[in-house]
Amino acid sequence: MSDSIHDDHESAIGDSALKMSDLKDPNVLKIYQTGELTVVGFGGQDVPDEVCIAAYRDQLFKLIEEHKCKVIAFDLTGVTLVPSGMLGVLTSLRSRVQRVELYNPSVDVREVLRLTRLESLFDIKEVAF
Repeated sequence: MSDSIHDDHESAIGDSALKMSDLKDPNVLKIYQTGELTVVGFGGQDVPDEVCIAAYRDQLFKLIEEHKCKVIAFDLTGVTLVPSGMLGVLTSLRSRVQRVELYNPSVDVREVLRLTRLESLFDIKEVAF
């Protein structure tokens, strides 16, 4: 894995066997795999509402199945808004992996998780990259 979660270097992406070109908008999800841990980032940007959430969910499910991922982590560095559809995806991933981790959620994202009572479903961590 590269030093930066937001690095677009081809070798970091190549480990996942999920090509960025397979995604509807390759600029939204950044996917890295290191063994049983998969880290998904949003490139420091909010997740746009117009993103086809179902397509991303299907891509993530396929990735988890093909690579026997046990932990999936989402780097939320720089993200202040997570659409409700993406919250649903995060929740649905819990039944497919042992643990879902959220890295560096903003105060706003933490508040949404608290208000929706979803915070207990995830391991929330402050991580330096």
